[in-house]
Amino acid sequence: MATISATSSDSLMVEFSLFWEAYKTKDYKFAYDHGWNVINDNPTNYLQYKPFKKMEDIIIFLRDSVATTEQDKNMYADTMIALYDKAVQYDSKNSDYFIIKKAYTIEVWKNAPTDEAIAAYEYALEKYPDAPSFYKDRLGILYSQNDDGENGYKLKALQLYSKLAEEDPENDTWNTRLKSLADNPEELADIMKRSWELDKENLSKAYAYAETCLNYQFYTRSIEPLEFLTKKSTDVINYWRKLALVYNKLNKSDASINAYKTLIELEPNNRDNYFNVALIYKDLGQLSVARSYLQKASNASSEPWDLPIFVEASLYEQAARDCGFEFDDKCVYQLAVDTYAKAAKLNGSQSGAARDRIKALSNSVPQQEDYFFRKLSSGTEIKIQGKCYNWINKSIIVP
Repeated sequence: MATISATSSDSLMVEFSLFWEAYKTKDYKFAYDHGWNVINDNPTNYLQYKPFKKMEDIIIFLRDSVATTEQDKNMYADTMIALYDKAVQYDSKNSDYFIIKKAYTIEVWKNAPTDEAIAAYEYALEKYPDAPSFYKDRLGILYSQNDDGENGYKLKALQLYSKLAEEDPENDTWNTRLKSLADNPEELADIMKRSWELDKENLSKAYAYAETCLNYQFYTRSIEPLEFLTKKSTDVINYWRKLALVYNKLNKSDASINAYKTLIELEPNNRDNYFNVALIYKDLGQLSVARSYLQKASNASSEPWDLPIFVEASLYEQAARDCGFEFDDKCVYQLAVDTYAKAAKLNGSQSGAARDRIKALSNSVPQQEDYFFRKLSSGTEIKIQGKCYNWINKSIIVP
């Protein structure tokens, strides 16, 4: 690199002007020397013009288009590293960027020994934890390709990709990387558990273990880390949501209901929590309680929602099916049909299914002769009654 040093503010301004004009005209060879003259002196007054990033552009161009030998390319790699060191010294606002780019240069341009490249990335990511995932993936690949069974790189790769999967769940790359690191799902879960047990108070490691278990439907194993997480971070909605789901999958109804009730306290306007509680009570046969939570779900929804209405109709159908097929039971089937019709009118996701249920129940509802023999005329209100239906407290209208 050039070693000419400006000796006054005027000469430094001249050097910067020459650098700036040469950069604008893409005369990068000329700009290169004058850029270094500015940087080696004191670029503080010119940081708003981003001299370091412009010099980065220049070095990339010269390495890619001018360098003809490995020696030349290696020289530009050393120069780039020196540039990043200067940038960190003077441009603290953008130091994170330069630190991570230095690590990449050490790995790719310098083709440094694995341990050196890994150390560079680890240092950079410690300083810049929010670095783009591209660089984290570079480190993860280095870990995974260089594990020898003793250096712990495999475990570090698992931890890194687990965190990436947590931060970016829509990106399948991270789960693919995780799966490739273990011979089978059980081994992967065992590794993640061991990582957590070595650092038992580490929430990230507990979450990584839980996520691994959930990815492979190891629901029983996932309970321990999820319960730990909800105890340590009582207000983290994501932890409670996953724990409630796991309890439900394992038919731990009471525990699942309690978890969902905690979610309701944390986010009282989330309709899904009420709805999920309703489904559990429905499965338990507690139809009245299920209906109350369906109504709460509808009230919490910011827009008309057909799903709670559809499920409410299914409660009436379930109650009638479990009771008998007398006139009172047929009236409950009619109430189910009327409720399905309300769901269908909303033209939501369940409208088709609601119409199908209406057709399916056409022979279960009261027929004209049922009303005729009971002297019930059109428009008459019939209160739902019977030993199975004291919780319903609704009526139907004779058509």
